[in-house]
Amino acid sequence: MRRSQVVVILLLSMMAWPALANGTPPQAGSSSPAPQRASISGDRTVVEQTIRDSIGWAMTKDRALLERIIAHDADLFMFNPDSKSTIVGWDAFVKNFAFWMDSRFKATRFDVRELRTNFSRSGDVAWFSAILDDLAEWDGKPTGWKDTRWTGVLEKREGAWVIVQMHFSFASDRVRTEPDAAAGRTLFFTSSREGYDDIFWVDARVVASLRPSAKPPKK
Repeated sequence: MRRSQVVVILLLSMMAWPALANGTPPQAGSSSPAPQRASISGDRTVVEQTIRDSIGWAMTKDRALLERIIAHDADLFMFNPDSKSTIVGWDAFVKNFAFWMDSRFKATRFDVRELRTNFSRSGDVAWFSAILDDLAEWDGKPTGWKDTRWTGVLEKREGAWVIVQMHFSFASDRVRTEPDAAAGRTLFFTSSREGYDDIFWVDARVVASLRPSAKPPKK
């Protein structure tokens, strides 16, 4: 064997020693390390709790909790089921506290189910989907969202997870095929920009549209 060949073999062996010493053989074609699963597992627990807290805060009106977990960004974005309540930016979002903190508003129950969470390769972005029930009372009258499709995105900033985007919607085929069930409950809730009284007018109008024979109440 030529001396040059011996030198090459020795160099290749030295390159492999650090990986073998750590118990991790070199992977062909791998360009970057896989995310640490232990870290992702811990983050998943925190992310899922953050998602639930973004609704559950209202049970005790813990405003400080919600303010910690929603990004204070100019490009914060939230789609609500109705066309008038799209939120763009933190300044628009905080206006909702006037309604939520009003003594006439009372959260009564919420349920988050079919929750799915996923993470980016970098581990600092997460997205989710779930089905949500978010029920409340306004001045003693029941209102809320049932079987709401809910998606969102979170970012990890300085070790804390915050929500940067959310989308709420209803499955139109289920709404239209259950008119009797819908008529027996307040179907939708919307924080109308025209004022609190419009919340129940919107609800009644939606239910009435499912029952053509019914007359919507006078405003």
